[in-house]
Amino acid sequence: MPSAETTPAGVREPEPVRPTRDDEVAAAGSELIGGPIGRRALLGTSWWTPLRVVVIVAVGMFALGMVQKLPCYDSGWFFGASTQYTHACYSDIPHLYQGRGFADGLVPYFDKLPGDMDYLEYPVLTGVFMEVAAWLTPGSGSIMLQEQVYWFVNAGMLMLCAAVIAVCVVRTHRRRPWDGLLVALAPAFALTATINWDLLAVALTAAAMLMWSRSRPLAFGVLLGLATAAKLYPVFLLGPLFLLCWRAGKWREFFIATGGAVAAWLVVNLPVMIFAFDGWSKFYTFSQSRGVDFGSFWLIWAQNTTTPPSTDFVNTAATVLVLLCFLGIAALALTAPRRPRFAQLAFLVVAAFILTNKVYSPQYVLWLVPLAVLARPKWRDFLIWQACEVAYFLGIWMYLAYTTSGDAHKGLPTDGYHWAIAVHLLGTLYLCGMVVRDTLMPERDVVRRTGEDDPSGGVLDGAEDVFVLGAATRPPRHADHFDGPQVEWGSRSSEGGSL
Repeated sequence: MPSAETTPAGVREPEPVRPTRDDEVAAAGSELIGGPIGRRALLGTSWWTPLRVVVIVAVGMFALGMVQKLPCYDSGWFFGASTQYTHACYSDIPHLYQGRGFADGLVPYFDKLPGDMDYLEYPVLTGVFMEVAAWLTPGSGSIMLQEQVYWFVNAGMLMLCAAVIAVCVVRTHRRRPWDGLLVALAPAFALTATINWDLLAVALTAAAMLMWSRSRPLAFGVLLGLATAAKLYPVFLLGPLFLLCWRAGKWREFFIATGGAVAAWLVVNLPVMIFAFDGWSKFYTFSQSRGVDFGSFWLIWAQNTTTPPSTDFVNTAATVLVLLCFLGIAALALTAPRRPRFAQLAFLVVAAFILTNKVYSPQYVLWLVPLAVLARPKWRDFLIWQACEVAYFLGIWMYLAYTTSGDAHKGLPTDGYHWAIAVHLLGTLYLCGMVVRDTLMPERDVVRRTGEDDPSGGVLDGAEDVFVLGAATRPPRHADHFDGPQVEWGSRSSEGGSL
């Protein structure tokens, strides 16, 4: 039976879940650092609280990721195209400092760029992030020095985003703070963090998830709207939220969240839409017009046929495929024997978009890492998936090294790169399969195994179903499946399913 501590108000709070006790892989790995975690760390009587440990580890791993880019920082970004690929240290950031007009003081979306790319092809909030970094970059010295400093400034700002993500994941599942170590130690997270600016949207999405877990739908909506203003994928989280609120009858909270998201997105985008529509729309038109690109199964098809699919066909087919996936997720949400957790469906919808999209840049793994941890905090499955993503990370750079090294052909040929894509796809599908299994067999869900319902679900946590399709049954109350004491966290009773 889990032990509990008594608060000053006399309420017994459940002890945090120990991964080294409940997860065999975590227990085995802990032997490298002295064995399973002790009770003092669990109860916060030591300075080394879970939050501090996770943030320190996350920053440390981020710093190691920066060190991994050192060969490119010294010369690889500037001398010889293949060097940045053979050392797997490529980053868009220094190249776009001059390539997107920041070095010349051009204003994103308002000033046209020289060359084929007439406007900046990023969402508005990401463009603001890039511009702020440009303001902090001294305009003196050689262009090489300016690009180095620009990357370093961006890396510092992105490190803050990584720390925010770690904090949010630790605090979203309050009984499982040590799950944040999965984010902090994720190798693909460290390797891809400074390739592009995706961490801004990931941090805002993680903060939105935290706000929803605290039953603050307006704050959730505002943060999700800001995240969508930085990257498109966060808007997909409204789909699972709609389905779960439908099943639980929580319409008021859903409409508050949606209204907050729309308002926040408009506040960021509307001024640019009005005064620089052509520049604002570049992100959307570019996404539609770009052809089949790296990392997708569409590329395998295109490179293994004499009649590759057209861009219009791929756009239509990819849209149909992702909509079919969304319909399958909707059926799962409304027919599962127990209402799925919000994080589970959030992970599935983003993964579906990634798997069917016509491009998969290596940094897109950042979108999934926090959601994967909240959806299935199982070390074995998470590390299997991460191994697949690291294999793809190495595969794409070795393939680009092969294509840019001329007759030397240093790197991975096309067939080898196709296998790397397949490994990425299979790894993501494997983790999706585990999450789907947890929703259909909730007794296998490691989060619910400790007696909780939906710790990231906010008002959905412990709520009764009011609409269910098929033969699904009402979710059991905690008292029906929890072998520990009846507890209360904060002002919400354990009978309602809260933490």
